[in-house]
Amino acid sequence: MGDDEPSAADEIMEGVYQALCEHGYAGLTMQDIADECSKSKSLLHYHYDTKEDLLVAFLDHIISDFETKVEESADKPATERVVEFAAWFVFEPEEVERESFHIALLELRSQGPFNDRIREQLERSDEHLRGTAADIIRDGIDSGHFEPIDVDETAALLVAMLDGARTRQITLGRDVLDGDAYTHTVAHAAIERVIEPILTPEATLPELATVLESLSDEHGTDDDGTSGENGEDGRSARTETEAE
Repeated sequence: MGDDEPSAADEIMEGVYQALCEHGYAGLTMQDIADECSKSKSLLHYHYDTKEDLLVAFLDHIISDFETKVEESADKPATERVVEFAAWFVFEPEEVERESFHIALLELRSQGPFNDRIREQLERSDEHLRGTAADIIRDGIDSGHFEPIDVDETAALLVAMLDGARTRQITLGRDVLDGDAYTHTVAHAAIERVIEPILTPEATLPELATVLESLSDEHGTDDDGTSGENGEDGRSARTETEAE
């Protein structure tokens, strides 16, 4: 098999993603996943005893993808990375597949209080997401781009704003605010009200719109409506803070 050909495990994870988009979490069956990845149900059960085992593996997979994505951006200036971080949460109302995926993730997140294995993955995801924001801010302080501030508190505020906007857009249908997608408006406000005030005089930020366009081009998306996105949000819907 060529290096660029997906492994059976990757095909199964892609099948889980597509099945979640199509069926959501509550009604998802192993047969739905098998149909999406062109594998037999018996083969899925050979690798994963239960649907829970498979979904836990999927959460681990998307969190690992996000960790890899963060590592690939580690050499960029903190000023660019912080805007890119905000951009990961932005999606337009027409990005139907990506929205469906995040709705399914919200359903899955609701199992956290009742399922220890799922909660462990969600806690890992949350810690990594806030940790990523904190690392970016800390690097910005160290490089002289950001003024010294409480790193963990600022990271927590940034994540709460961005994740809250995404959840609100998905669950309440708050698609548009001030003429733009709700998540776009809040991401812009987070940059303007949380990040810009801590910039040192010589530091500048790239425009959010420019970063969004760059991310879409980088992943070959139709402006990522997950659309060219390879499933995870061309900006990688799945890698995009996904389990968050």
